[in-house]
Amino acid sequence: MKKTLLAMAVASSLVVIPAAQAVELETDNQKVSYSLGLVLGEKLKLDLEEMDLDAFHKGIKAIYEETTPLMDSQQVGETMQAFQMKKMEEQRQEVAKLAQANLDEGQKFLAENAKKSGVKTTDSGLQYEETQAGTGKQPTVTDTVKVHYRGTLIDGTEFDSSYARDEPVSFPLNGVIPGWTEGLQLMKEGGKAKLAIPAELAYGPGGMGNAIGPNSALLFEVELLEVNPAE
Repeated sequence: MKKTLLAMAVASSLVVIPAAQAVELETDNQKVSYSLGLVLGEKLKLDLEEMDLDAFHKGIKAIYEETTPLMDSQQVGETMQAFQMKKMEEQRQEVAKLAQANLDEGQKFLAENAKKSGVKTTDSGLQYEETQAGTGKQPTVTDTVKVHYRGTLIDGTEFDSSYARDEPVSFPLNGVIPGWTEGLQLMKEGGKAKLAIPAELAYGPGGMGNAIGPNSALLFEVELLEVNPAE
């Protein structure tokens, strides 16, 4: 009787693929040791994607069995310092690459946004679009303003919003990013506007935490509620 192709494939797989070896964790020491391996491995993998587990195990054994290590303390220090320098350079290159990509995307976006009806571009590169005319006072750089706002990246990701908190914010105009300092002085109380702020008028190459990457252009919807509000 002839075997089917499926049966032959199954039979073949049973021969070449060994069964997984069961790991038994019976004692508390085994469980703690295994748990520490998982925790440490998870952290180490963040810095070292490929680990020579055999060499790693030998290093652990040298400490616990109190045998002579294959490297002395000076060699260990030099090795770790070189590794850290390499990681720092890799991170620097990644940040530089991201910063250039953000800068290019921001410039492309702003070039297109400048063509839209109602958008005005100032000498600094700030783009201003009035969506509701104000009728009250117009702030100067030394004034304090009370505003509602919503901030997003050019891909629409929201990173901050006073509307979401349902609480307006007050701050001195000379204490915020240049794009805000300039943009708010173009508004009057009761007015609303959209600001498209190039990276050099926002947080520049440093970005701001995890929310705003290096060289990110920013978009704001701003409502000027009051100039020099009473405390």
